Amino acid sequence: MSSTENNNSQWVKRNITDEPRLSELVEMYKSLGFDVMIKDFMPEELSEDCSECMAAFPERYKVIFTRKKAS
Repeated sequence: MSSTENNNSQWVKRNITDEPRLSELVEMYKSLGFDVMIKDFMPEELSEDCSECMAAFPERYKVIFTRKKAS
């Protein structure tokens, strides 16, 4: 998992995944008390070598960001 900040707004990049894991992870992060934001996957933003499958079907994948809920 990456800890990349999203626009310095305290959102942390957690995963790039597809269903059914996407829904499972969103539920888990919410149950742990996080706000969750899901964005479309953009293959050009991925610097990892194992992105060929993701790049072939980018509409399948989403990026999960989390942040601590405001008190």
